[in-house]
Amino acid sequence: MNNRRSVAPKVFVPLFIAAMGFGAFSNMVSSPRFSTFQTIDVVRLMASGMCFGAALAALLIFFVGPRSG
Repeated sequence: MNNRRSVAPKVFVPLFIAAMGFGAFSNMVSSPRFSTFQTIDVVRLMASGMCFGAALAALLIFFVGPRSG
């Protein structure tokens, strides 16, 4: 039971981060001025990309395991 409780945050946190990234990305893409990028649009796109990258890295570490040196 204790092992199951420790696994849940390791899966939930990356999925939550990915959901935040998807929300930011879909909000920006649905903007009517998507074709004319401005500085804030680029910042929002980079932020959503960082969310996706963090979520992917956390999931890979969870499923593959940390690298041993």
